[in-house]
Formats: sequence, structure tokens, C-alpha cells
Amino acid sequence: MTRSQRQVWGETLVDLAKNDPYCIVLDGDLATSTQAVLVAAEVPDSFIEVGIAEQNMVGMALGMSTLGYRPWLSTFGVFLTHRALDQVRMMLSQTKAPVRLTGHYSGLLNGSAGKTHQDLEDFAIMRAMPNMTVIAPADEYEAEAVTRWAADHDGPVYIRYARDAVTPVYDAVPDFVPGRSVRLREGADAVLVSTGVQTSRTLEAAELLARDGVECAVLHVPTLKPFDTEMFLGLVADAHDIVTVEEHSRLGGLGGLIAETLAERPGSARLTRIGLADAWGESAPNDFLLDKYGLSPQRVAECVRSQVVTGGVG
Repeated sequence: MTRSQRQVWGETLVDLAKNDPYCIVLDGDLATSTQAVLVAAEVPDSFIEVGIAEQNMVGMALGMSTLGYRPWLSTFGVFLTHRALDQVRMMLSQTKAPVRLTGHYSGLLNGSAGKTHQDLEDFAIMRAMPNMTVIAPADEYEAEAVTRWAADHDGPVYIRYARDAVTPVYDAVPDFVPGRSVRLREGADAVLVSTGVQTSRTLEAAELLARDGVECAVLHVPTLKPFDTEMFLGLVADAHDIVTVEEHSRLGGLGGLIAETLAERPGSARLTRIGLADAWGESAPNDFLLDKYGLSPQRVAECVRSQVVTGGVG
């Protein structure tokens, strides 16, 4: 049975906390949503309910980190990257404190909460933050790998976890290496580059294109910072068309990262960026939102056909 990333995160934290008394979870009154409730139920001494006080939660985590604790912050992504941004910037980024910020319900698909709770700018905000590691796992298996890796990371890290389960990209827990891009599919017509759970939908889009005789490679970029530039450039060295696909604004996220990378090493590859335009999201069913904003497998495939196959301008 496919599990959501939040479920995997909660289960993995239970295992970590049972074996490490310095693993502590601070929750912003969203434990049921993020599944931090699993830690509260099974390892109560490793759980603190802070309430709707995200700024204070960041300060508490900083203080606890100076005593040797390895804190995890549990809340929606938008509350970390917007409401508590000043505290994250001053207390964690500038001090290099080993605090793990888990941005649950990030991206477009967080039920019916709408644009107030949808975080489509988190990559851009956190990627620009000095000393911050930024990660977006693709599926349940990579979510576990990333969580276990982050438990021992000595520095601030922001991890984007999606609300709902997706078709797995991996069939087992992978060996997570920060900065590494992962080739998931071969193809010579174009290279599709994606991150987070959008990678699952991008793989589906590649399969749809293959039915029409268009073979696209798919690269998954789980770490937006740090980023192994040389490795990525090696993977796309022969590409004539590169398409980035992300559940994020086209400004400052994965598309921006790849544009910056290619601009510093100019070549013949053309870049097309698929993501949200400079606009807010809205409240609606997930499938409707994916289709409207061009992120469903069908819409991604349509864009690749029009922009790449037929030579449109990206």
C-alpha cells in the first residue's frame, strides 16, 4: 500500500526517537496533519506541543540545539517560510543551528485550504538562505531516506513533504546523497528535470510521450541546495532540449536553479520551465489544480509536445 510522505516521516521519527533521547519534535498545533502525532503517542517524552506559535517554536529549537538536542519542527511549509521567516533567518541560518524544518502540506495540493496555505515560493526563499540545505523527496521511500539522513546533519535543513501519497518512483529506500541528481528514465528527444512529488507525475508524462514515439529522459533533483553542478551538467551534456517541471513558482525554484546552471556553462541546450506563473493558487480539488496549472501528466506531456517536439518557444 502506498503511503504518504507525512506518514513515513512520522513513522521514521518514532523509530529515531526511540533510539535517540536527543531527537525531539516540536509541533505547531498540526500534529494530526503532519503525523507528528505518532511521536506524541509512542514516544511522548520526545514531543512538545508548542501551539500556534511558529516563531517561538523556532526560538525554542535553537535553544535546545545548544544543549545537544536535535530538534525537528512540525508544521505546514508556509508557516515556516513566511510566518516564521525572520526567526528562521536570524536564529537558524545565521547561526548554522542543526534544526530540521519540515514543511508539510507544501506545494499546490493541500486540500481545500487555498492560497493562504499553499506554499509555492518555499524553494526560492529557502534556497537563497545561506547555510540552508533544501530537499524535496520524490516519494515515500526517498522521504524515509532523507529523514534518516537529516537526523545526523549538522546544520539547518528544510525538507518539503507532500500531503498525499503519489505513485512511488523507487521500489526501496534509496541511498540519499545530498546534491546528487538521479536519472530515472532514458530518452534522447528531451530531458525532463523534476523535483519532489512532481517527479512521479513527470515520469507518467514521459510514459505518455513514449506512446507517441517521443522518448524523454527524466532526471530527479531531490536537493535544490547544495547542488552538484558538475554531475548535472554531465547528465545533460548531450541534451538539446531541457524541460524543468515543478510544483512551485517558475521564479526562483528548480527552473531558476537549472537556468542559472546552464547560463554559467552556455551551450546548445534550450530550456523550457513548467511551473506556476507569477500568480497565487486557489482552493479546489487536487486533480483540477494540477490540470489548470499544467502539472498533471497529461498537461506536462502536452507542453513538451508543443514546446519541444514541434519547436515552440519555451
